[in-house]
This record gives sequence, C-alpha cells and structure tokens, in this order.
Amino acid sequence: MEIRHLRLIKAIVEEGSITRAIDKLHLTQSALSHQLKEAEYQLGTKIFLRTNKKLVLTQAGEKLYQTAKEIINKLSDTEKEIKQLVFGEIGEIRISTECYSGYHWLPSVIKQFQKLYPNIDLKIVMEATHYPLQKLLANVLDIAIVSDRIKDNTIKYLELFQDEMMMVVSENHAWANKKFVVAEDFTNEHLLIHSLPLETVTVHQFLLAPANISPKKITPLPLTEASIEMVKADMGVMSMANWALRPYLKDTGLKAIKIGKHGLKRKHYVAIMNNRTYPQYFHHFIEFLQTEINLQWNTR
Repeated sequence: MEIRHLRLIKAIVEEGSITRAIDKLHLTQSALSHQLKEAEYQLGTKIFLRTNKKLVLTQAGEKLYQTAKEIINKLSDTEKEIKQLVFGEIGEIRISTECYSGYHWLPSVIKQFQKLYPNIDLKIVMEATHYPLQKLLANVLDIAIVSDRIKDNTIKYLELFQDEMMMVVSENHAWANKKFVVAEDFTNEHLLIHSLPLETVTVHQFLLAPANISPKKITPLPLTEASIEMVKADMGVMSMANWALRPYLKDTGLKAIKIGKHGLKRKHYVAIMNNRTYPQYFHHFIEFLQTEINLQWNTR
C-alpha cells in the first residue's frame, strides 16, 4: 500500500462520490479505478461494495479508512512542522479596528512584525471597520482593536494603550482660548466627523449623547486632510486623537482644546475569542503590538 492509495480511499469516503473524489485528486476516472484495484490487490480484499449505486466501505475498508486518516493527518502536521523549522511560522491573522484613525499606526506596526515573521500573512479587513467585535464573533476576524468593549464572556480583552481625544479648531474660533469645552458648547457648532454611524464617534458617544446635546450640523468627511482645511477656514470643528493631531499642530492656524475639564481619555484593547486556541504566532503578534505601540507613544 502507498500513500496515494490511502489518499484515494480517504477522498472517496469524505467526498461521498467517485466524481467528487476525481475532482479533488485531479485524476481521470480510469486512473482512479486503476489505483483502487491496486489498493484492493495489495490488501487482498474488497475495500468498497456497491449498494444502490453508492460505494459503501467493507469492514476491511473501514479499518483502512481510519488508518488513512491518522497517517495523512500526521503527515500533514509533520510537513507543517518541517516548514516552520525551515521557513519560520506560517499562518494568517485577520485584523481590523473600530475606526479609521487606527490605520494611521497599524500598517507600520504590521510592516515591522512581518520583517520578523515573513511567513505570517497579516490581513487588514477594512469592511469590518466600525463593527470589529461583531465580525470577531462571526469569525470574520481573528483580532479586533477596540476602545468600546461589549459584555460578552466569549471575548477576552487585552489592554493595548491609552490616548486622549482633543477638539481641533481654527485659531480664530470662539473656543481658541478655552482650556476645555463641555457638551453645551457644541449646540451651535458644525461638527466634522470621519464617518457614520454617529454612535461610533467618541466625542458623541462619551460627551454629547450622555448630555442629550446635538450639534447644529454634522458632516461626515472621510479625508482627514480635507477636514483639517475646513477647520483652518473656520468652517467647522473636529475631534482627533492627540497622537494623530500633533503633526497638524505645527500649523499655526490650528488650536487643540481639551474635551471636558479632565479630558476625554480612552483605552484601546486587543480583543480575541476567549474559547479559541490560537497558534503561538498570534501571541507573538499581540506582544509585539503592545511593545511597539508603547515604544511609539513614549518617543512622540
């Protein structure tokens, strides 16, 4: 008996028909029939019986099928282990954040990680942005980066970093000399946000909604640079994370104002499934993420 015979028997049983086994193994019908006859000759007995046009395992065939599964799975595991020894760990991580501002820092971290682990494919799933926890639960993502947690025992949260949200205004704006703004200050303002839904906008979620305050006008504008230009022209106000805002503050036309007397700070977390066993490289990536981001924050 050869490995190809075991693969053949496993494919016929698991695919449920000769036709699908042919497609999976990329064989012609005559080649498959020939290999099956070879296997039966080597074994000295029938492996399958035809019953109502279906192939059914004989008692000997059932024993052989169980052995085939064990051997082929063991071979597959051995191949993976050898590839890891030769090429390093191989795998995939699907990741997303809850807002687009996260993509200011995430790609550079991914690039650094892939220098150390070139065979780990890190995929940013853009369509999961704004709903990463739902996509994590639906197995569309492996890792979600969030600041807004939901209570779910199946999700585990690991602290990543803390940042502060600031309001950005023109140097000519009425807020320019304020130490901080409160919810009531937004009543007559034009608030520029990156994107809808409004519930995902931090300043709305933690300041305006609790106070039941709505700005006079809200405009979604996905291009940060365009929003900055509108703010400079005194055509609106916007909120940004302090770390993302710093490069823009080199322009003297802008001012950064605290949100609330004590500032609006938020923690960010790596969210993973609690009941899932992750490969070792996942833990390496999370540790790398925590170390690299803290390093970036300390050097800003």
